Amino acid sequence: MFSLKDKVAVITGSSRGIGKSIAEQMALAGAKVVVSSRKADACAQVVAEITARGGQARAVPANISDKAQLQRLVDDTLASWGRIDVLVCNAAVNPYFGPSAGISDEQFDKVMHANIKANHWLASMVLPQMASRKDGVMLIISSVSGLVAAPLLGAYSLSKAADMQLCRNLAAEWGHANLRVNCLAPGLIKTDFARALWENPPILERVTSRSCLRRIGQPEEVAGAAVFLASDAGRFITGQTLVIDGGSLGDGF
Repeated sequence: MFSLKDKVAVITGSSRGIGKSIAEQMALAGAKVVVSSRKADACAQVVAEITARGGQARAVPANISDKAQLQRLVDDTLASWGRIDVLVCNAAVNPYFGPSAGISDEQFDKVMHANIKANHWLASMVLPQMASRKDGVMLIISSVSGLVAAPLLGAYSLSKAADMQLCRNLAAEWGHANLRVNCLAPGLIKTDFARALWENPPILERVTSRSCLRRIGQPEEVAGAAVFLASDAGRFITGQTLVIDGGSLGDGF
C-alpha cells in the first residue's frame, strides 16, 4: 500500500532539506521524481544522488515566484513523462525573522506571493490533468506555525495558515474527481531553512523541553509522512493537516 511504483511526482524546493528528503523517499518507493528549485546545479546534484541509488529522477529548475517558470516545470514534466500523479508544494520563503511590526511591505508581499499564490498557480496547472484520469494527490508542506501563535514568524505563519485553508478548499473542489489534497505541518526540523530557530538556544530549549520526544525532527521524518499520504495507504485521507512535531504543539516558537 505504500508503493509509488511508476508514479510521477513533482516536488518543489527539493534540492535540500525536507523537499530533498521527500524526493529521495518517493524515489525509493518507486516514483519517478522531478527535482525542482531555483538553482540548476543543486537540482542536478540531487538527481545524480537518486539515480546512483537506482531511482528515476530529472531536474527542472524553477523559481516558484515566476508563473511562467512554474508552467514550464509542469509542461516539461508532461512532455517527458506524460503525467503528474503527485504534486508536492514544498518550496517557501521567509525573508524576515522578527516581530510583525518590523516587516517591510516588500518582504510581506514576497512571503504571500511565494507561499500561497505559487501553490494556487501549481494547483490550477496540475490538478485538471489529474482529474481527467480521476487519480492524483497534492501535498502542501505547511507548518505548525500556521496553527499557533508565532511572534517571530508573523507573515510566514499567516501564509502557512492560508495553505491549510487552500488545502481544504481544493480537497472539496476536486474530491469528486478522486483527487486528494492534504497538508503536512512540520514542527522544528533540522534544515538550513529553519536554522535561525534551531541555532537559537532559547528557542531550541523551549521546543525540545515541551516535546514528548525531547528533540527536534529530521527531514526524512517528514518525508515518510509524505510517502504515506501520496500512496494508497492514504487513499481515504483528504482535506487534512497532519502535524509532525514530536508532540510539541503548543504556544509557538
